[in-house]
Amino acid sequence: MEIVIYVVAGLFLLLALGLLFGYYRTRHPGLVLMASCYGTASVLSVMFMHWWPLVAGFVLAWLLRMMGLDPGPGRKEQ
Repeated sequence: MEIVIYVVAGLFLLLALGLLFGYYRTRHPGLVLMASCYGTASVLSVMFMHWWPLVAGFVLAWLLRMMGLDPGPGRKEQ
């Protein structure tokens, strides 16, 4: 079970870094909040070696997305 936690925590950390890179490019404040949810969940799950921080971080990030803090797909300017 520990290997699964490490793998999923690593994926969450990569997702957090990707969201921070997206923030660097677009300056959308919701990306920082979502990145902090995923990053914090990743670190806490490795520290406690338990699965519940990953689930909590995923749920919090989806709540932020449902509140409209996700920038959505880019639009082509014409």
